Amino acid sequence: MATQPHHVDHELIEAAARIARTRCRGDNHTMAVAGRARDGRIVSAVNAYHFTGGPCAELVLLGAAAAQGVYDLDTIVAVGDRERGVVPPCGRCRQVLVDYLPALKVIVGEGERLRTVSLTDLLPETYIWADHQLDTENAGQAGQAGQAGQAGQTGQAGQAESPGAS
Repeated sequence: MATQPHHVDHELIEAAARIARTRCRGDNHTMAVAGRARDGRIVSAVNAYHFTGGPCAELVLLGAAAAQGVYDLDTIVAVGDRERGVVPPCGRCRQVLVDYLPALKVIVGEGERLRTVSLTDLLPETYIWADHQLDTENAGQAGQAGQAGQAGQTGQAGQAESPGAS
């Protein structure tokens, strides 16, 4: 179910476009991204293209923001070089971003269709990694139960053979 559209931050789009025009040169840096922190600061980054799958600008932004003490981004927007305009995050970035910042908003679309949406709207049936981790109280109990089961299989706790090992 889609949420209500949010205000489009045109200052943020212009910040990303400015970085794309001035810092994206050649094939190594082709995308720029700007993110607005909850305190109003704007943090920007560019991708690091590499044929092995170098990090997208959105992922570089996570590190750049952390290096500046920004851990809670409100909204991001990516803009392509060569005047390509706003570009939505790829699937890998959507998943990483939702794991880091589930409440993040993303500016997508072009021209009259520019809009700000919740990141989770871009990922139907969102899988959030943290929601599937054991809590610390139950983790110890589960670990002890697992070791007891392994001890029964191998005769020694925690030294079960890997499947296919000989």
